[in-house]
Amino acid sequence: MRVDAVQARQVLVEGQFVPATVHLAHGTIAAIGAYQDAPDGVVLRAPDSAYVVPGIVDTHVHINEPGRTTWEGFFSATEAAALGGATTLIDMPLNSIPPTTTVEHLRVKQRAAAGQLMVDVGYWGGAVPGNVADLEPLWEAGVFGFKCFLADSGVEEFPPLDREQFVTALREIARFDGLMIVHAEDAAVLAEAPAQPTRSYRDFVLSRPDAAETAAITQVLDGARETGARVHILHLSSARALDLIADARAEGLPVTVETCPHYLSFAAETIPDAAPQFKCCPPIRDSGNREALWQALRDGIIDCIVSDHSPATAEEKGRGDGDLQQAWGGVSGLQVGFSVLAQEARRRAISLASLSRWMSRNTADLVGLDRKGRIEVGADADLAVYDSGAEFRIEATRLAHRNPISAYDGIRYGGRVTRSIVRGNAIDVDRVDHTYGKELVRG
Repeated sequence: MRVDAVQARQVLVEGQFVPATVHLAHGTIAAIGAYQDAPDGVVLRAPDSAYVVPGIVDTHVHINEPGRTTWEGFFSATEAAALGGATTLIDMPLNSIPPTTTVEHLRVKQRAAAGQLMVDVGYWGGAVPGNVADLEPLWEAGVFGFKCFLADSGVEEFPPLDREQFVTALREIARFDGLMIVHAEDAAVLAEAPAQPTRSYRDFVLSRPDAAETAAITQVLDGARETGARVHILHLSSARALDLIADARAEGLPVTVETCPHYLSFAAETIPDAAPQFKCCPPIRDSGNREALWQALRDGIIDCIVSDHSPATAEEKGRGDGDLQQAWGGVSGLQVGFSVLAQEARRRAISLASLSRWMSRNTADLVGLDRKGRIEVGADADLAVYDSGAEFRIEATRLAHRNPISAYDGIRYGGRVTRSIVRGNAIDVDRVDHTYGKELVRG
């Protein structure tokens, strides 16, 4: 349903919630007026318990199509996004087949997405051994940057970079002022960690130690220092890396950092054994680590929060019958992340405005989408309505994710996203009936 205005007593404008009427035209925000305005046309009036925030810009999503569409796909992923308040996604270059490591492979992915997008979608490219010559053509084709691994990615078609290959790729990316985003776990540290078959979540965490992250992040920062390339640390799990990052910032290195809802919501000591829905790499760590990540967000050491939605089939998640070393690693939370963290933030006296900044404005700025992640005149009319009075219980079987597996299954939250607005089109959380999204390219 196309709407001409959104009216609410709490609209996030310039970092503050104010009563306002947001006037929409041609898919953009045309004006921000007084709450008392009486606009013509279709007006969406939010209840007094609701907050209107910019649509979430989730820059870390594994859509997996083509090749592993049984895990997730453009239709199911973008529907889940729309139902959870995310109006823009940037898709990771794996676990699709082929991976997005050449322009030809990017075109394959774009063709697969055609006609399936409920929200706007852009693409990361991949940096793998042997594709340095493909990086600039991918950049010119519109990818938002390049992902690499420093350890095994889990899929054979996306191998990691060794130290020399990493610096070579960084130097090339720096040449055209691109962005390298890094899964920062160190292969040598992981090789030395105990990783025997186990159903124990505690043992699994020991197999992905903090040192794997700190060693890899040191390598990333050294590479940025040597080449001048812009770098971004993906899904930071270990708070022990925060001092390294703070020192790099003080030095002036061009580094940004993200973390994820599952690291901010769960704690290792409360996760049951043989529960692969909680398995991810790097792992969820203890409650003290969790609180340090929240503090790092407050302090500006961590810039943003993204879902790292990495789903798989029940067969892949259940591989090994509870052996966490064999199960596919990844948490499915695309549809629920903002609603989950709104409650977690409230418990810590953190404002919804701050949460929105970390999940919308800062992520949009990371990828250079200056018309996304903000409620201001001229921005895209992408909004989310979060109703603090709409309590809900997450049921994995009712999520739009293709596979009904979620670490959040069965948890009750006091508030949820009840509407998303994509380019001026209001989407009811109970259904998505049109493909409102479009393909995004850098620039």
